[in-house]
Amino acid sequence: MKKVSFYFSICLMVIIGAISCTKNNDGIFEVPQNIEIQDFVWKGMNSWYNWQSSVTNLADSKDNNQNNYVSYLNGYSTPRSLFESLLFDPGNTDRFSWFIEDYVEQNNAFQGVSTSFGFRLQAVPINDSGDIIFYVRYVAPNSAASNAEIKRGDIINALNGIVLNENNYNNTVNELYNETLTLSFVSENAGILTSIEDKTITATELSENPVYFKTVFNDINGKKVGYLVYNSFRSSYNDELNAAFSYFQGENIDELILDLRLNGGGSVLTSAYLASMIYNNAGNDIFAELKFNNKHSSESGNYYFDNSLDVYDVNGDKTGEETINRLTTINQLYVLTSHSTASASEMIINGLKAFIPVKVIGTTTYGKNVGSITLYDSPSSDYTNLSSANSNHLNAMQPIVFQIYNKSGQSDYTQGFEPDIVVKEYDFWNAILPFGDENEVVLKAALDNIRGISTKSTSTLKYKSIKVLDVPQLENKFEKEMYIDASFLNK
Repeated sequence: MKKVSFYFSICLMVIIGAISCTKNNDGIFEVPQNIEIQDFVWKGMNSWYNWQSSVTNLADSKDNNQNNYVSYLNGYSTPRSLFESLLFDPGNTDRFSWFIEDYVEQNNAFQGVSTSFGFRLQAVPINDSGDIIFYVRYVAPNSAASNAEIKRGDIINALNGIVLNENNYNNTVNELYNETLTLSFVSENAGILTSIEDKTITATELSENPVYFKTVFNDINGKKVGYLVYNSFRSSYNDELNAAFSYFQGENIDELILDLRLNGGGSVLTSAYLASMIYNNAGNDIFAELKFNNKHSSESGNYYFDNSLDVYDVNGDKTGEETINRLTTINQLYVLTSHSTASASEMIINGLKAFIPVKVIGTTTYGKNVGSITLYDSPSSDYTNLSSANSNHLNAMQPIVFQIYNKSGQSDYTQGFEPDIVVKEYDFWNAILPFGDENEVVLKAALDNIRGISTKSTSTLKYKSIKVLDVPQLENKFEKEMYIDASFLNK
């Protein structure tokens, strides 16, 4: 694909109260060092941002007058504040772009390496008195949480001794930012909470394998049903994902249930690999089409179903290739979803529904049909090449730069995919079962559908107006990300 390069930069000098520009030895204007990162932010966003034409301050004419441009950049005390000012309808249309303070830490996090407690929580108001609890949705192996013997379904009613309620919730969840945290565990019986114990845990560096759990149910109405809990599209675990499908191949399964309730997305390429493992007639057909802004229309292109996959290490370096382990007996797909199901997970639903029936079970997905690339301060590569990045800082950006479509041209799911069968896990907050238990409420709905049994909405909860609350402090920005790397742009 054609690449567009920007070599244009500016600079000024303040002499006796007047602003003027100087040139380097190549005759190129340069900005003073104190705003060089702001210069990178504006130029990178001007080039790549999906909504560049809709943001007045990203107009190409903004840097026509060098002195005015420098004054504009000087108006922002930090690169982050400039970046945030350039977002289109932030919090609504663009809920997703973010500024990166340390791209080394961020790139590690993309591959599952981060400092965390190793669990996911869901907050739920449980009565009309305003009491709130967390239930544990997930615990990562070898994490601080698992070492403390915390498990899925545990109920927590206090953080660092502060009992949760509707009045203090928004402030109390900030305790989750702490490096060390004391959790108060309770049991529930007939609506009454009884204290069990307190546990104190400290966040540690953790590398999470997203291929979390797999099993086969051998006799579901005479069928063998594969079940996979897959928590993130991380390219450094492509081989583990492929191995899971080797297991399903060996078991000769008839149906597949893909549990994406905790999967906020990740690598677009890995999403295409997963689709290639599922769709039995996959050849060289189009799985997804990416469309960039007018400046990068030549970058627009397709991801195809494939017969092999690349294996990467945690640094994102390719270490090998494998033949994709494709299922040949699957004619439809069951996907378990929640509001945490986003981006590359929704891409699986959208991409495959153009070829096979996809039955969604759970709650409405997040609604993210756009994706990003990481932009570095490397003007000679149009800000896409880490190896040529400015060594004076570690700032980068993760702006939305493309929208994604399936083969049929469908991309209208900004409100999320509504489930075919509605099952609200949080309605059962006091009866959460382990992943893979046949009676776990969302999984059971899928298994019952395979059995030919209709699912009725039932709940163990008497509280009539139950709702789910956000726990943003436990979710990193990239957990609902869909991203590509520079290799796609270099095709």
